[in-house]
Amino acid sequence: MELRIPPVVVFFVFGGLMWAVAAFLPVGDFNFFGRIWLIGALLLLAMLIALIALVQFFLSQTSVDPLHPQKSRKLVTSGVYQISRNPMYLSLLLILLSLGLWLGNAFNTLTAAAFVYYMNAFQIKPEEQHLQKIFGPAYKQYCSMVRRWF
Repeated sequence: MELRIPPVVVFFVFGGLMWAVAAFLPVGDFNFFGRIWLIGALLLLAMLIALIALVQFFLSQTSVDPLHPQKSRKLVTSGVYQISRNPMYLSLLLILLSLGLWLGNAFNTLTAAAFVYYMNAFQIKPEEQHLQKIFGPAYKQYCSMVRRWF
């Protein structure tokens, strides 16, 4: 399975689906006290995770190109990578969850779950196959210690 669609494009497609669900599904609307604060907290957490993950990749001088994991030169396992094997994708999920909260339709949680499914099947698993080939037993051990998302 080859990686063909950039994750940021997948993110925007699912974000668009969330807008469509909120606009055209006549049920599922919600509101609750503190929703805006929760949205802000999720967005802040997403930005922090993404920034730390990118800085770690740049400091390790390895590739951040999700379509070409074979360009990876070093296995990054410290910092946020001790909590999640895919912190950049986790940050995209947190942003989608924030969008779902902002749009106020409960069915957008299903859209976020579909994003996780798609990313696992069509982005993360092919990446993992490439990384297994590059880093061998070290990557297998890392996978046994750190979860895919969180």
